[in-house]
Amino acid sequence: MTKFDDVQTSKLPTGYAPLGLSPEHLLNAPLLDLLSELDVTLDESSIADANFTGAVVVTRDRVILSMRAGQPDCERDAVARALLGRVLNVPLSPLPEPYRMSEV
Repeated sequence: MTKFDDVQTSKLPTGYAPLGLSPEHLLNAPLLDLLSELDVTLDESSIADANFTGAVVVTRDRVILSMRAGQPDCERDAVARALLGRVLNVPLSPLPEPYRMSEV
């Protein structure tokens, strides 16, 4: 008997998540190449609050990464990869403080 709570499954629609996406590839591929490879849309958020670092929205047929305009490149890169890792179930170390991920 399988306990469904113990099974790791992607939060993306069936067939979306590439098989075998490794932490190394997620962390080392150039970000724009990675977004293209994963068919992820990058949008500038209208949220200007410096405490907002980004969000990822998964719909039935697409993934949208929304990042704050004017965000430092290093922060954008790290947060984007962490968010993608979360929705693709790629095991990554947590982001350092003060960053927190929440699901809604």
